[in-house]
Amino acid sequence: MALALATTGTIAAAGSHRHCHCPLLVLLPLLLLLLVLQQLALPVDGSSGIPTTLDGPFPPTTRAFDRSLRQGSADVPLTDPRLAPRLDPPAPEQIALAASSDPTSVWVSWVTGRGRVGSHLTPLDPAAVRSEVLYGYRSTTIATAYPHVARGGAEVYSQLYPYPGLLNYTSGVLHHVRLRGLRPGARYYYRCGDASLSGGLSEERSFVTMPAPGPSSYPRRVAVVGDLGLTGNSTATVDHLARNDPSLILLVGDMVYANQYRTTGGKGASCFSCSFPDAPIRESYQPRWDGWGRFMEPITSKIPMMVIEGNHEIEPQGHGGAVTFASYLARFAVPSEESGSNTKFYYSFNAGGIHFIMLGAYVDYNRTSAQYSWLEKDLQRVDRRVTPWVVAAWHSPWYNSYSSHYQEFECMRQEMEQLLKLRYLLFHLDATQVHAYERMNRVFNYTLDPCGPVYITVGDGGNIEKIDIDHADDPGKCPSPGDNLPEFGGLCHLNFTSGPAKGKFCWDRQPEWSAFRESSFGHGILEVAPFTSNVF
Repeated sequence: MALALATTGTIAAAGSHRHCHCPLLVLLPLLLLLLVLQQLALPVDGSSGIPTTLDGPFPPTTRAFDRSLRQGSADVPLTDPRLAPRLDPPAPEQIALAASSDPTSVWVSWVTGRGRVGSHLTPLDPAAVRSEVLYGYRSTTIATAYPHVARGGAEVYSQLYPYPGLLNYTSGVLHHVRLRGLRPGARYYYRCGDASLSGGLSEERSFVTMPAPGPSSYPRRVAVVGDLGLTGNSTATVDHLARNDPSLILLVGDMVYANQYRTTGGKGASCFSCSFPDAPIRESYQPRWDGWGRFMEPITSKIPMMVIEGNHEIEPQGHGGAVTFASYLARFAVPSEESGSNTKFYYSFNAGGIHFIMLGAYVDYNRTSAQYSWLEKDLQRVDRRVTPWVVAAWHSPWYNSYSSHYQEFECMRQEMEQLLKLRYLLFHLDATQVHAYERMNRVFNYTLDPCGPVYITVGDGGNIEKIDIDHADDPGKCPSPGDNLPEFGGLCHLNFTSGPAKGKFCWDRQPEWSAFRESSFGHGILEVAPFTSNVF
C-alpha cells in the first residue's frame, strides 16, 4: 500500500476457498470508493509480508494525533504561477483526460477563453471556437501530420446569484471530445483546440490507453484521492501522487472547495458559515475552479482522471439554490452515455480486469430510484471471467467512527448495502468527506462478517477544512442523533441492535469493525495482482 502518511494502513485483499465459502467483500469508502473482488481459488502470495484481510479481524487500533498540530493549510492564491493563466486565448488550457467505458475510447477536455466575474455578464459563444483533437501513434512537430482528427462539442455555464452584493460568473468555453477506435495499452500523441486559429492548438501531449479487459491485465497503479482542495497541503499531495506515477486517478468528490469563498473572492475560510454567517446563500467563487484546472493540467493532460460529485460540488445558485452542480456537470467528461446511466452523477467503466462503478450520493439512491435500477443492471452485465475485480466509488462513508459525518449517509447504506454485498464481491474505498484515514474489518450491517466488505476511508487530500481528529467513541464526542444532517437524502440514524454497543448510538471504545484509524492527509495507491490480491 502507498498511502501518504498512513503506511500502517497497508492491506492486501484476496479471496480463497480455504477461508470463506461465500463472496468476499472489501470496501473502501471515499466518501465511498468500493472495489468488488471476485472470489478466487488461488491463495495469496504471502512472500510480500503484507497482512491480508484473511488474517483479520484485526484488533481496533488508533494512531494518536497531537492536537496542537491541527493547523490546517491556507489556499494557494490565484496569482501563484501554477494557478494563473499561462497562455492567451484561443490557446487551450486546463486540459484533462478521462477514460471511456472501454479502453478503445478516451475523452479529452479543455477550456478556451476566460471565465469572468461581475454583475452583468454576457456568456461567450461556444460555437466561436472548434472542438477538435489531432492525434496519432507518433510524436510530431507538424500539426497536419497527425493521421486522425476527432471533433466534439462545447458549452459554457454560469453561476448566478440574485442577491444584493453578490457577483455572478460566466465560464470560458468548455470543450469535450471523445476519441474512438483506439488500441488498448497503446501510447497516443495529441494536440487539442482549433487548428484553424493562430495559436489555437495546444502543445503536444501524450497518454496511454487502459489495458484491454481480461483477468491478467490491470492498470499499473490507481491513485485514489478525495477532498483535495487547493492548499499548500493539497499541492504536497499532488506532487507525491505524481511521483507515484499512476496510470489512472480516482478523485471521489470535493475537488476544489470554491464554495469556501464569497463571490467577491478574497480569502477562503475553513468554515463558511462560521466566517460568513450573514451570507444569503452558500456562495462560490468560481475562478478557483479555473485555477485548479491549470494546477492539475500537468497530470490530467497525460493521465485519465475519473471524478464523482461530492457535497462541495453542489454549489447552489439562483433563488433558494434551485440550480446545483453547474460547474461539475459542465467541466467534466465521464462515460455516462457509454455505460447506460445517461447522467454524470453515476456511471461505470472498465480498465483491464477491473470494472469501476462510480455512484452518486447526492441523487436518488433508494430502491425505486433510477440509480439503483441502473446499478442492478450494470452489475448483472459484469462478466467475472473478464473483469474479476469490481471497484465502486462514492463520496460519503457508510462506516465511520469519527464524530464528523457520523452515520450521515446511513440511509444510503440501508438502501444499497445488501445489493452490493449479497450479490457481488466488493472492495469499497471511501475517499472523502471524513478528513482522516480509517480501514474497517470485514463488516456487514455493523456486524463482523468473514464474507463482508472491508471499507477504507481516504478522506483528506489536504483541503482547507483541516483534518478530523474527534472520534464518536471519545468521551463527550458522540454526536446527537439530530447532528450530521445529510445535504441530500433522509435521516436514518439508528442505535446499534447487537454487540457491545447494543442500544447505544455510539460505542464507548473504538468499534470492533474499525481496524485502524489515524488523522492524516494524503492519497492512496491501489495495485491489483492478477488472480490473487490487491494492495492498498
